Amino acid sequence: MKELEILSIIENRMGISSLNDMQKAVLGKSSSMNGDIVLYSPTGSGKTLAYIIPVLKALKDLPEKLQVVIIVPSRELALQIFDILRVIAEGHKVTCCYGGHKVEDEKNSLIVVPEIIVSTPGRLLDHCQRGNIDITNTKQLVIDEFDKCLELGFEDEMKKLIKRMPNLSRRFLTSATMIDTLPEYLRLNSPVEINFSHNRSTSKLKVWQVSSDAPDKLETLKRLLLSLPDGKSIVFANYRDAVERIHASLVANHIAAGLYHGALDQLSREMAVSMFHNGTYPVLVTTDLGSRGLDISDVKNIIHYHMPVSSESYTHRNGRTARQQACGDAFVIVGPTESVPDYVAFDDEWHIPATLTRNNINAAMATLYFMAGKKEKISKGDIVGFIANNSGNVSAKEIGQIDVRDHYAIVAVPRNNINETLSRLQQAKIKGKRVRISLVKELSRG
Repeated sequence: MKELEILSIIENRMGISSLNDMQKAVLGKSSSMNGDIVLYSPTGSGKTLAYIIPVLKALKDLPEKLQVVIIVPSRELALQIFDILRVIAEGHKVTCCYGGHKVEDEKNSLIVVPEIIVSTPGRLLDHCQRGNIDITNTKQLVIDEFDKCLELGFEDEMKKLIKRMPNLSRRFLTSATMIDTLPEYLRLNSPVEINFSHNRSTSKLKVWQVSSDAPDKLETLKRLLLSLPDGKSIVFANYRDAVERIHASLVANHIAAGLYHGALDQLSREMAVSMFHNGTYPVLVTTDLGSRGLDISDVKNIIHYHMPVSSESYTHRNGRTARQQACGDAFVIVGPTESVPDYVAFDDEWHIPATLTRNNINAAMATLYFMAGKKEKISKGDIVGFIANNSGNVSAKEIGQIDVRDHYAIVAVPRNNINETLSRLQQAKIKGKRVRISLVKELSRG
């Protein structure tokens, strides 16, 4: 693909009219030299587009020939990159593979060899060992969030995968944190380092100290959330059981909140992220798992319920807000006996009013679950038309985010009159078929 064509697609379909300084630097270096590129840049700075553009520029007209492998540490990041590529990589087949996804579905999608694969390390290695895909002639390798891949223990899988790709002509590595020594097994060729790791000029983040009189911060957290202006908030805690406890407390206090941690099954995690993104959950409670890979552009508030365990954790948590030139706020709740690490610096103190103007946080949107997806030939366009023509009270422009997965889809619609909307849709057919449709109930635990 030609550069102007790619940039035109990005502008028309993603609404991004110009690249930022980091993206321009990567594009310039990739165009002027043949070596590998190591990019250090903060979360939320647009690293995905930075490497996707040169990767697509280098694609050859070789259908059914695997040319690009993109390795990522999490299924969430894999899906987000896949969704971006489906928009931009016009005319090229892209396949996404990750743990928890049906192996049979992925095997079938690999029968016609894709030009680009986005995958977690373990799942890609599994497909290689099963003989479902041959990565021998891959020309371009991207390892996105390389530092996280190492942190999560994927080094052995990455070694084996890279050994299976002897014909690489270019490697892209991205990381939000600096890496002292890059491993030899990467076989980097004249690597060029592009370092934007300390460049926060594209974001406007303000850090607030919130004092809690009690060691148990649940009451402070509740009052803090109720004191904030409307906007999406992510609450970070250090342990899964703490996340469960915080979530249960918020729901009991009439604050619409989602739950996200590593012990949840894949569907629950996907649903939590989608429902946070589409506005059904104004609040998401998570472990540090949520500090990576969640590309939700309009998060307004980051709340550190527990003190981050490291400067890297602090950086990645805060990186979920103030993304791509947006403004954001980070709130650190400090207990009466807690010490504040050196890497946490406050801009100001947030004083929670003695009298609050509201006592709950509700969502304007609700989420519908369609028990059919891409494999059943259901598209976003099909769903929009179906709802607009059959709901009786929801127009196409009122429909929110639609996520279509292999065997299901979830759709955000106005919460007003949701029972009537659901009843009407359950009686109608989509593409001549009856599809089971239900209202996704907000999680309640505890």
